[in-house]
Amino acid sequence: MSDNQSWNSSGSDEDVETSEPGVGQPVGVAELGGIISKWTNYIHGWQDRWVVLKNNTLSYYKSQDEREFGCRGSLCLSKAVITPHEFDECRLDVSVNDSVWYLRATDPEHRHQWINSIELHRAESGYGSEPSLRRHGSMLSLTSATSGYSATSTSSFKGHSLREKLAEMETFRDILCRQVDTLQKYFDGCSDAVSKDELQRDKVVEDDEDDFPNTRSDGEFIHNNNGSKEKVFRSLSPKGINGIDFKGEAITFKATTAGILSTLSHCIDLMVKREDSWQKRLDKETEKRRRIEEGYHSALSELKKKSHFGGPDYEEGPNSLINEDEFFDAVEAALDRQDKMEEQSHTEKSRIQRSSPVPPGDVYSTIGSHRFADKVEEMVQNHMTYSLQDMGGDANWQLVVEEGEMKVYRREVEENGIVLDPLKATHSVKGVTGHELCHYFWDTNVRNDWETTIENFNVVEMLSDNAVIVYQTHKRVWPASQRDVLYLSAMRKILANNENDPDTWLVCNFSVDHDNAQPTNRCVRAKINIAMICQTLVSPPEGDREISRDNLTCKITYVANVNPGGWAPASVLRAVAKREYPKFLKRFTSYVQEKTAGKPILF
Repeated sequence: MSDNQSWNSSGSDEDVETSEPGVGQPVGVAELGGIISKWTNYIHGWQDRWVVLKNNTLSYYKSQDEREFGCRGSLCLSKAVITPHEFDECRLDVSVNDSVWYLRATDPEHRHQWINSIELHRAESGYGSEPSLRRHGSMLSLTSATSGYSATSTSSFKGHSLREKLAEMETFRDILCRQVDTLQKYFDGCSDAVSKDELQRDKVVEDDEDDFPNTRSDGEFIHNNNGSKEKVFRSLSPKGINGIDFKGEAITFKATTAGILSTLSHCIDLMVKREDSWQKRLDKETEKRRRIEEGYHSALSELKKKSHFGGPDYEEGPNSLINEDEFFDAVEAALDRQDKMEEQSHTEKSRIQRSSPVPPGDVYSTIGSHRFADKVEEMVQNHMTYSLQDMGGDANWQLVVEEGEMKVYRREVEENGIVLDPLKATHSVKGVTGHELCHYFWDTNVRNDWETTIENFNVVEMLSDNAVIVYQTHKRVWPASQRDVLYLSAMRKILANNENDPDTWLVCNFSVDHDNAQPTNRCVRAKINIAMICQTLVSPPEGDREISRDNLTCKITYVANVNPGGWAPASVLRAVAKREYPKFLKRFTSYVQEKTAGKPILF
């Protein structure tokens, strides 16, 4: 986030005021916007983006001017996790499930302001708070209020054993028995009262009939002494009022409840007997569920890890989360992809014919008069003195690759945790001369025809006809950082002191500094000191025949001292060197054989 961030609290693009995030703004309804760096991918790295915080949503645009074209991504903050980075004081990560945004402010103070703004916005927006539940009409509270007994019963069951619940059921059974007895007494009392009332009423009616035998007119009414008419009550049947047999119902109720209680007692006995069996099954199912949950969490962790594998935490760096095995596997997979792509493009490259003019041979015999001439001469003499020495008696050199005539040696050297292993390879190639090999190795016009690791290069300065300063960037092999190198490349011919010894052709490349190619944050600047040393051996032709390419053998000595810089693991660097250097030598020598076939010999 830069210092010119703007925060719009009106929700529109007009009248934008400049202020710090979350200061004096009605966050719950405001729209907050500002510039912050966002990690895009491992190719483009950190890019400035316009980030907007509104309606509990974090959105980003490529720039403030492109807001009308829609956002490029958004995250809902209701379930988001905001994590300040442990080592990078300017970085914060916003994650929702397996989606992660890597954001980076310009300084720790701005990061703190961003985090406070996001947290304050989430709090004011009301998500997850008690007032928001009341405001949104939570059905949970209504359900709890109307089902108190059910909730209480359910909660009381948790944490209790089956035996305790069985004891409670027995207690309830005793209570029910007492209630049934009480109800039975009540029903018996009601039944007796009804029977007594019926007998008394029947007696009253019989007495009235004796006093007024002829006063009933229709069998339904009788006339009293005062001349009024009174309805005669019929005698009630044993079933009682409305035909209800209270005595029978009471007996039936008692029998029913007795059956229920008997059945319940039987069930309790069965449950007690089966408790041990159920407990074993429960333990088995609990263990099964535990294993399933562990597998689920493990799979979820791996899924999150893979989804974040392209993030900045899983790249080469001092705080990288990727281990050496994963680093090596990723590098090897990337190199395999590059090899396949190179095989596909090899046919197209072979059809392109590039002219490569060869300067006169005496050009390479001179030291030169440019400002690096003394340094070039020093490097040439060192390589002629030390690089051509036999390694048979030196136990520090280890033979790591041997394929036919090619042998690759390595001496393990580390400085401050960085691998600086010197490497030396010897090889013999038929049908080419040392001049031809060094010419194609030095000539920048044909560099891309055989070099597969370079992304782009350019000549920074032409020092002389046989010396040039070159800047080149190498293709990135994720998760390793991209490398670049600035070096002086010089080609020399060293005449033999003995007429029986062959002349020596040499190309030395060593790192230099130049004002027009300063180091950048995009690449890690590597330091190199490399030499290709070639000597041509000629076998005499038969008879009077002229020398042909069948009579030529070029002895190659290739030495490389490379300081890769950065934080790549030592084991990975050594494994890659062991894999790539032999491939490079075979690829380059095959290319020279192909280009010189059928052409005049260049001694």
